[in-house]
Amino acid sequence: MTWKQALLLSCFSAVVLLSNAKQKIFMQESDASNFLKRRGKRSPKSRDEVNAENRQKLRADELRREYYEEQRNEFENFVEEQNDEQEERSREAVEQWRQWHYDGLHPSYLYNRHHI
Repeated sequence: MTWKQALLLSCFSAVVLLSNAKQKIFMQESDASNFLKRRGKRSPKSRDEVNAENRQKLRADELRREYYEEQRNEFENFVEEQNDEQEERSREAVEQWRQWHYDGLHPSYLYNRHHI
């Protein structure tokens, strides 16, 4: 019998808490209908409308900033890869030129020459 009482008590307390939370979370019907009504062009915006517009603008700015940051990062990675490939190709070309023109009489690289 005690588990039934505990279940009933917990259900009752949940209903009471939800009814209190509903009053804090949701608007009254009149406020909600007034909030969505179309106002005249010259009438001032309510504070809620201004806040909602500002939140939308801030979110759009954040998304735009993230998008351009991602595009910039992708482009920087692309440029870095292109530069690395170009550097590798030029290094290979210089190495081939040095091997082709090496006559065997002198050190192949000047900086490998030993100074006594």
